[in-house]
Amino acid sequence: MSFSSPGMFVLLLAIPVVVAWYVSAQRRRAARAQVLAGEGLVATSASAAPKRRARRHVPFALFLVALTLLVVALARPSTTVKTPQQRGTVMIALDVSNSMRATDVKPSRIEVAKAAAKAFVGQQARPIRIGVVAFGDGAVVVQAPTTDHTAVDSAIDHVSVGGGTAIGQALLTSLDAIAGKPITVDPATIHNDDAAINVGYYGGTVIVAFTDGENTNGIDPALVANVASAAGVRVHTIGVGTEAGTTFQYQGFTIATALDSAELKQLASETDGTYHPSTDPGGVSAITRTIRLHFTLVSQHTEVTALFCALAVAVLVLASLASLRWLGRLV
Repeated sequence: MSFSSPGMFVLLLAIPVVVAWYVSAQRRRAARAQVLAGEGLVATSASAAPKRRARRHVPFALFLVALTLLVVALARPSTTVKTPQQRGTVMIALDVSNSMRATDVKPSRIEVAKAAAKAFVGQQARPIRIGVVAFGDGAVVVQAPTTDHTAVDSAIDHVSVGGGTAIGQALLTSLDAIAGKPITVDPATIHNDDAAINVGYYGGTVIVAFTDGENTNGIDPALVANVASAAGVRVHTIGVGTEAGTTFQYQGFTIATALDSAELKQLASETDGTYHPSTDPGGVSAITRTIRLHFTLVSQHTEVTALFCALAVAVLVLASLASLRWLGRLV
């Protein structure tokens, strides 16, 4: 447990003063009782039952406990507690390869992909953590999974285009972010039952890839999809571009490119995911409907001042009731 205002513990020095006051008050009361007893007006304290004499101090002891709890509350205690929260995780894999410069969808594939990705983010509930992976020749996490969806939109806006297309590496990097650890896939042993890949299970987690599907670099996407499926991660694909394709000029070269929807459909089916073309206005909404939140225990460093205040009030009420019951007075 830690305290935001530990200086408030100096108030505990008041407790010995209060105890001294109480002892002095009890002695004065006993002295007055002796005087009155000598005059035959009250019974002597010796005639009181020992149990009754002992319990008359209980209300004051409870008052000291309440006072101590209030001082602790003033010090603003906080501790790590596990609380159940609804959670969900989505990784957006955004194709930023050179083929995304094509304009067979307007204004360009990359701008259409960004708009669709941001529309998808806008449909997600706040408890859903969203991360972003940008992939060209390789793949990099440009936004770790977060519930700050404004930060996710900003990450999508700031990606730049360049390089080839490594869809398999994009999926693998997304799995890294989901698992919170690097995952190594050996293509030579991926189908060997003895070569288990330590990924873990993340049922309900989703990867949404916005791409034209023309894989040119890196590991085979189908192999990584097989790993994702074993980990309970669904891969949904959004095809950006047209199957008729187009050409565009880049650095003096004429580049031909077309949407490979068959590859993206196959990739999605490997993980029980779905495929939608970017021209389908209901595509991202259909994916959103498949995302399910689940309850999980989350460790949070939480201030528990209110808890100590509530305990102090409860003890004060108990002290008051005891005082009224046993002593016939509140103070």
